[in-house]
Amino acid sequence: MSLETTYDRAGLLAEIRSGFTLDWHGIHGAHHWGRVRYHARALAVLRGADTLVVELFAFLHDSQRHDDYADRLHGERGAEYARALQGRFFGLGTRQLAQLTHAIQHHSGGEVSTDATIQCCWDADRLDLGRVGIRPHARFLSTHGAERIANAYEWSVGTPRAQPARPR
Repeated sequence: MSLETTYDRAGLLAEIRSGFTLDWHGIHGAHHWGRVRYHARALAVLRGADTLVVELFAFLHDSQRHDDYADRLHGERGAEYARALQGRFFGLGTRQLAQLTHAIQHHSGGEVSTDATIQCCWDADRLDLGRVGIRPHARFLSTHGAERIANAYEWSVGTPRAQPARPR
């Protein structure tokens, strides 16, 4: 079964957009989510992580931000939002929902995780730090994530060495 048939992506994105209070094209908006989705899915394939959870993370992790700079509670709000959307746009198992909400709630804390799915989420978000002028540091990434720093950074700041291949 493909990701496209396991959840209502179009409906979810329309729902998120209807309540998103920041600039849709800003540093925490749709372009960022697209790059996070790309990195998350590519890393998930390499690490055997849950591709549905990492894709949902990409769309939801910053969806509840109220400020681009000082919003320490956006992760908690995002995790609650994900719980509220469960059953409406996607149907995750208990473990999947726990992974998703943990990843969203703690994505800004600088933690690392031994759970491949959670770490893929965090790696993907951190690999896009170039959009705000920060080069990701390998100590906060998995080995697979760290191998992608140079290309991800260049893509985030708008100068990719090569067009990234689409993840499967």
